[in-house]
Amino acid sequence: MRPKQPTAEDQDDLFRARLANLVDRRHPLVRLAGLIDWGRFEAAFGPLYTDATGRPGLPTRLMVGLHLLKHMDGLSDEAVCARYLDSPYAQLFCGETHFRHGLPLDRSSMTRWRRRIGPERLEVLLTESLAAARQCGAVEEKHLRRVTVDTTVAPKAVTHPTDSKLLHRGIEILARLARRHGVRLRQSYLRVAKRARREAAKLIHSGRRRQAERQVRRLRTWLGRLFRDIGRKIAGDAAAAAAFDGPLALIARLLRQRREDRGRDKLYSLHAPEVECIGKGKAHARYEFGVKVSIATTNGAAPGGQFVLGARALPGNPYDGHTLAAQIAQTERLTGVGVERAYVDRGYRGHDADRARVILSGQKRGLTPTMRRERRRRAAIEPVIGHMKSDGHLGRNFLLGTEGDAANLILAAAGHNLRLLRAWLARLLALLLSSLLAAHRMGLARPARLADA
Repeated sequence: MRPKQPTAEDQDDLFRARLANLVDRRHPLVRLAGLIDWGRFEAAFGPLYTDATGRPGLPTRLMVGLHLLKHMDGLSDEAVCARYLDSPYAQLFCGETHFRHGLPLDRSSMTRWRRRIGPERLEVLLTESLAAARQCGAVEEKHLRRVTVDTTVAPKAVTHPTDSKLLHRGIEILARLARRHGVRLRQSYLRVAKRARREAAKLIHSGRRRQAERQVRRLRTWLGRLFRDIGRKIAGDAAAAAAFDGPLALIARLLRQRREDRGRDKLYSLHAPEVECIGKGKAHARYEFGVKVSIATTNGAAPGGQFVLGARALPGNPYDGHTLAAQIAQTERLTGVGVERAYVDRGYRGHDADRARVILSGQKRGLTPTMRRERRRRAAIEPVIGHMKSDGHLGRNFLLGTEGDAANLILAAAGHNLRLLRAWLARLLALLLSSLLAAHRMGLARPARLADA
């Protein structure tokens, strides 16, 4: 069913004080909650619910508020729920009227809510963050016409893939499934596989690669035996075959691949098979394991900072230049403002966008002094990406699947914008208080000067 709308209480509760009377109205979270149009989320997510069946869903403002708080401060689902219980400001931001001492949801409800909404509709959060920034003057329409676009890698929460780790993990998965579904194995290989993986790591660390390869071959042999043994014993059992279908397909793919293989079909993680190996030429990290993402930010120095205007996940590791037109189109759709100029690096040479409004790094012909000045700001997108990775969840994605990659990117972009907006509101408050204090001091000093005269 649709989420229940909170009922307005005209009369105060005798034994409970309203949150609005407990908190400081000047707090940035309180002012930020007043800037966001929460009804917009109700209208966008309402069609995903039915009217007749099921129990009522959790309030949309509660779920949106928890996700915004999570990605503003880089928290986990458990940590943001703990903050909700501790902070009256967090509860007021999520739409509560009175302070609650218990969680109104289960922590797993956040995962189910993200799956229900999907990454496409989550773009409404990014759109509303930009609308709130424009409403309070942190960014103006002219700043949305000049954008900077760049790509980076959103790493997945996976361990560094090695052959010994993957083979040992495959043995663990098959043995666990066999025990769960009552499949009696000739041998599970769990004890010897753990020892072989440990020995392979020690030998690689000491530079003895040939001896380490011997342990890896043993792991591959044991995994193959386990794979064939299970395949024989579940033949004819439809229920067991359905349970083992996905894991056995991944194990078969793992057994076929070799170290020298390259391309999209290579498997780097068994619990996240969508992970890709991407090299961006970094000195400290030759390869990163995740998904390529494209990010568009404001180019000019907006009063509130450099806001993220668009973000897209790019599975398949496409060439940067072939993603530029779609990124500009998404930015125009989310902001409602046409892009006049887009500044990109040399990795976008041969792009698919309108050449008249795309300016590459190093381009010399047809540039005005204003364009050259704006082109020098292109590198400012790098610290924005760094803050999204260090302060948000772009640096380590825990959400499952390709849809999880896209949803995590959109939420990280919205969280970055709200961090800037929260800091902008705090600066405005400090500026207002300092100006009032200066005016008060001048008012006190004026009678003294008149008395001296």
